[in-house]
Amino acid sequence: MASFGLRRHTILSRCLRSLARPLFQPSSGRGFSSTAIPILLERVGFIGLGNMGFHMATNLINAGYTVTVHDIDIGTMKKFSERGVPAKETPREVAESSDVIITMLPSSSNVLDVYTGQNGLLSSGNHLSPWLFIDSSTIDPQTSRLLSDKVSKYHLKGKKGYAENPIMLDAPVSGGVPAAEAGTLTFMIGGMEEAYLAAKPLFLSMGKNTIYCGGTGNGVAAKLCNNLALAISMLGVSEAFALGQSLGITASTLTKVFKSSSARCWISDSYNPVPGVMAGVPSSRNYDGGFTSKLMAKDLTLAMAAATEVGFKCPITSEAYDIYKKMCDEGFESKDFSCVFRHYYSGLVEGTILTVQKQMEVSGGAQTCKILLESAST
Repeated sequence: MASFGLRRHTILSRCLRSLARPLFQPSSGRGFSSTAIPILLERVGFIGLGNMGFHMATNLINAGYTVTVHDIDIGTMKKFSERGVPAKETPREVAESSDVIITMLPSSSNVLDVYTGQNGLLSSGNHLSPWLFIDSSTIDPQTSRLLSDKVSKYHLKGKKGYAENPIMLDAPVSGGVPAAEAGTLTFMIGGMEEAYLAAKPLFLSMGKNTIYCGGTGNGVAAKLCNNLALAISMLGVSEAFALGQSLGITASTLTKVFKSSSARCWISDSYNPVPGVMAGVPSSRNYDGGFTSKLMAKDLTLAMAAATEVGFKCPITSEAYDIYKKMCDEGFESKDFSCVFRHYYSGLVEGTILTVQKQMEVSGGAQTCKILLESAST
């Protein structure tokens, strides 16, 4: 059986190398772009039009792909149908008119339901229309591998190059909503490398970086490691800003220090958690419209579960999870994960601390400063 599996993988790899070549032949009669869309990537089904998926699908449409969409939110689908984009009632209907499927969903259970549920992507019998399934959701590696194996057992309805069986890639993203909107996402891809290379033009229509991480499930594994580090980094930076304010240092000043020193990181550069320091980030709009605390808690749960599977201890991750779980329990689950600065560390809006400093100078008393700080943080 092992030798059969190896032969099957070798044959499929050869087929995909051949498939990748005709994919890059230009389509006839297209004038929307100087770079033609590969033939077998033209028809894309996009499922999951939330904060991230909405912008990703929009960027594909703007790049000239023929996109069909589905989401459980009828209002969101209406926004696409009003632009002339076909919106289908079920994932199965999306699959029937697509060469490639992209899913961007909140959880493993959502992904399983979209793929294997009633009227799901795999519900139309043993033969499927799409030759490639790309899941950009952040789920657990085990679910990703199980789905990939299930997809590979189906056959294609029509000949797609030399491929006989559909293929699945796990391709979660980094960069958040701003990068999804700007088309500057980073994709972390797991699965067959030849399929990744064939689909690369599709990824680069939604992002600016693609990183091949290895076999099936390695893309989501890389994403979990990334978000683990991101959560811990956000807590560390928020703690430092809050301490700095308590010591009389403005967040703007500390931001300049961080950017010029060893504490420099993506959060201090691009995602400052202190309201009033940086425009265009969730902290500037009451922590709305970003990566929610609920999703961060979910990703930390997945990271801890993956660590348990391989017998690895993650004590700092466990502490970070407890903090984000507390944020969710206290009603901040829909707020961006940077809200820990205000709602866990009781940090101040930038400008408040300046007022405190000025009043401290007038009063000349440390006790007065303490009272003002306590009043400002309530």
